[in-house]
Amino acid sequence: MRVLATAGHVDHGKSALARALTGMEPDRFEEERRRGLTLDLGFVWTRLDPPDGEHLALVDVPGHERFVATMLAGVGPVPAVLFVVAADQGWQEQSQEHLEILEALGVRHAVLAVTRSDLADPEPVREDAVARMAATSLGPVASVAVSAVTGRGLGELREELAGLVRELPVPPADAPVRLWLDRAFTVRGHGTVVTGTLGAGTLRVGDRLVTGDGTTELRVRGLQCLREDRPAAVGVARVAVNVHGAPDAVLGRGRALWTPDRWLLTRTFDVRVTGTPVEDLPRETTLHLGTAAVPVTVRPLGADTARLTSARRLPLRIGDRAVLREPGGRRRSPCGVTVLDVRPPELTRRGAARARAAELAGMTGRPDGTAELARRRLVRRTELEAMGVPAPAPPVAGDWLADPEHWAALRDRLGAEVERHAAGRPLDPGLPTEAARRLLGLPDRALVDALADVPGTVPLRRSRGRLHAPGQEGPALPPPVRSAVDTLRADLARSPFRAPEAGRLDELGLGRRELAAAVTAGALLRVADGIVLLPGADTRAVAVLRGLPQPFTPSEARRALDTTRRVAVPLLEFLDERGLTERVDDRRRRCAAGDAGSGGGRESNPPARDPRAPRF
Repeated sequence: MRVLATAGHVDHGKSALARALTGMEPDRFEEERRRGLTLDLGFVWTRLDPPDGEHLALVDVPGHERFVATMLAGVGPVPAVLFVVAADQGWQEQSQEHLEILEALGVRHAVLAVTRSDLADPEPVREDAVARMAATSLGPVASVAVSAVTGRGLGELREELAGLVRELPVPPADAPVRLWLDRAFTVRGHGTVVTGTLGAGTLRVGDRLVTGDGTTELRVRGLQCLREDRPAAVGVARVAVNVHGAPDAVLGRGRALWTPDRWLLTRTFDVRVTGTPVEDLPRETTLHLGTAAVPVTVRPLGADTARLTSARRLPLRIGDRAVLREPGGRRRSPCGVTVLDVRPPELTRRGAARARAAELAGMTGRPDGTAELARRRLVRRTELEAMGVPAPAPPVAGDWLADPEHWAALRDRLGAEVERHAAGRPLDPGLPTEAARRLLGLPDRALVDALADVPGTVPLRRSRGRLHAPGQEGPALPPPVRSAVDTLRADLARSPFRAPEAGRLDELGLGRRELAAAVTAGALLRVADGIVLLPGADTRAVAVLRGLPQPFTPSEARRALDTTRRVAVPLLEFLDERGLTERVDDRRRRCAAGDAGSGGGRESNPPARDPRAPRF
């Protein structure tokens, strides 16, 4: 199926021509038929080459100046038009405004029909209209003189329309859906039905869509194309969708249904404006996008660029075309709008607007993944694709994309920060991953881990949530600390299980940081807070405890190890945690399986422990 809209001045025979081409009545209301004046959108269709040719659907729009907003809702979602000018009246005011609207939207495909050729010579009007249209985005167009009354030229017009359809680009069937609604109504026994022109993608019965502010989810219960039930519809197509789950208040002309998580909702976006200097735009105007007409505030940035803030959030993508038009009786040419950025930066600092205008000057509105990534530096792939921009490269971590130059600079900075941290804190050289994330201003710790292992660079060493420079095994103890640790090691060599008291540690100048550095360097073994022994003291303690009758009490262990209760209790817990010893009951332990000494045997049925009893 292909979908076209009509365009042209009021009373030039658009509806009569649609009726003659399709045999269907485009005017849906009695008042329209009684007055001979189209007031709302009409929808009719035909086969171009019956009986099996492709369907052509026509969206018939009103031509009266009071209904230009309705005309915009009709032509906004469609890719081509059937432009109508009457031979007996020639080019008129709304002919010109409709042409300006098509130019603003960037429409490039059209056929000109000069109607009422039975009432006047059509050639002067045809020559004038073709010349006017050729000066716009439509370029040279095919033209046909027709009469809906006599049937003159209808066959030739159908041939030209068939040729136009063959030239139209075929949209991707796998594109995410965005359906702009032109009608919403209730059918008894079925509920809410909405209609619109599906521009791209595939809509299926059972699909989940969102609408409103992006949080209202609904389900497609039924689907029709040209009044026939379908399990699926592929754009471009006129569709009627039976939906369930959305309140009536959020559905209607100007609203949209779209694929969840595949579009970005935004109220603020930067655009390029054509047709009128930005400085001449009113501060408050109306944006026509798809079938929507939304009030917007205009903030000029450059000569042809501006920032628009809309009254409600809209599902937008880079490259979207729209129209700015003042409502009411003031006659100002409509302006074309091309969306350049749907996630623009805030303009809060002095000079930010000027810098932003310079950046926008180089933007085309054509989705360019490499350029967009260079501007944003870091962005999630799903967000970039929701902007309408294909990802230019695989993610560097998780779903994150990175500009190559920025990524390389981040890796250099990370290496420098790791070395700076080690130089400034020799007792604690490893830079915590979270600290690295904050220093680099990264949004995700996964990016820090990825930077540590960038291909083509010497990887940073990661240990216990910290980053170390290559070859950096542990803290480099300054000479005073090394001397104090050596003295402490000598004390422990004489009494291996008599951990130094706090006073002795203070005397040697070994505080918490110095002890932690010595433990990391492998010079000491930390048993508990404030309890340090020589490395290997745990295995030596087990060797001593093997000689005790099994099981043994903490007091027996304390005497065998020649230490104090302050050391014995945490040391036994330390051994328990490592599986070197194990509890028998609330008072006794034994060496782990295979470690029991000859002086005692295992108890096959140890007594149950009273949970209220102390551990020792």
